Amino acid sequence: MSSKKDKFTNQDRFYMNLAINLARGQDGLTGLNPSVGCVIVKNKKIISHGVTNINGRPHAETIALNKNKKNIKGSTVYLTLEPCAHYGKTPPCTNALVKSKVKKVIYSIDDRDPRTFKKAKKILKLNKILTKSGLLINETKNLYKSYNYIKKNKFPYITGKLACSSNLHILNNSTHITNEHSRKVSHLLRFKNQGILTTYKTVNSDNPKLTCRIDGLEKFSPVKIIIDKNLKIKLNSYIVNNSMKGKTIIFHNSKNFSKIKFLKSKGIKLVNFNLGNNKNFDLKKIFKKIYNLGIHTILIEGGKTLTYNIISQKIFNEFYLFKSDKILNNKHKINVLDVKKQLDKEFKNKYFVNTYLDKDKLIHYY
Repeated sequence: MSSKKDKFTNQDRFYMNLAINLARGQDGLTGLNPSVGCVIVKNKKIISHGVTNINGRPHAETIALNKNKKNIKGSTVYLTLEPCAHYGKTPPCTNALVKSKVKKVIYSIDDRDPRTFKKAKKILKLNKILTKSGLLINETKNLYKSYNYIKKNKFPYITGKLACSSNLHILNNSTHITNEHSRKVSHLLRFKNQGILTTYKTVNSDNPKLTCRIDGLEKFSPVKIIIDKNLKIKLNSYIVNNSMKGKTIIFHNSKNFSKIKFLKSKGIKLVNFNLGNNKNFDLKKIFKKIYNLGIHTILIEGGKTLTYNIISQKIFNEFYLFKSDKILNNKHKINVLDVKKQLDKEFKNKYFVNTYLDKDKLIHYY
């Protein structure tokens, strides 16, 4: 039982947990908007629910309120995130809540968007709607970790991934090191991110697809982003010949106009980017440009050099290291012990994930 000092009941926690689970199910699919869960209760019965739609609209509140309009009056609304209080492509959700004449709104965490931050409670209370916040806040802090980082820093949330052998080697070709189960987890990471970034070297050596190949999730494959200073990408690669308009971006600093023309004819977006003083790209500036293009979550699937550079510059927000039970003795192997050491140095936390990957291991750095 809850104490008298506790402003939330066990029933409140139950309904908020349901809302959190709704939001988790859509996490990564709502574009630039956060995934929000909404549960509406009246007379101790759930009368409606909603979650932010794919690509971010309609919002969870709008969906839930419209499902059962006749019975919404006098209800309690549970939300994982503070309802928006600003006009964007849609009217504010606070307006919809007021118009629906709900009795109470309980949300977990404030929205870091400055257009809404701590404004909803004032608006709702002015309209005599009882409003509380802070319920299960630790759970929602984790749920909105990437969203809050992006809003605060105006910079993408970047996740890294690397697969190696048990003796910390990778191969300079497309040969699989980890097993099928590990590869499916990798595809889930692709599914959860808006963009996937690598270099032309990886494209030329591995000829990857960089798509999400899990049944039913193919359409959620991330935008492919290639770093290729001198446009050395092979024109017969899978990525070039299967590019969809707006789905592939190449950052370059080349004047090879015939190659530029050919790549554009394939629907590839080419971004001519300035070099730094060291005659290489400034990775932080590239990521800022990607953010401005509307891609706010990025998975990095590069080789040793790119991965090490991004770790050293403290750009990664989290990292997944897959370790196979195999030992590589191939003459073309590449040792990534220094990458592992740098991960251990730069990240405060690491978690050995039990993902039932047979004999493979997965370490999550965060």
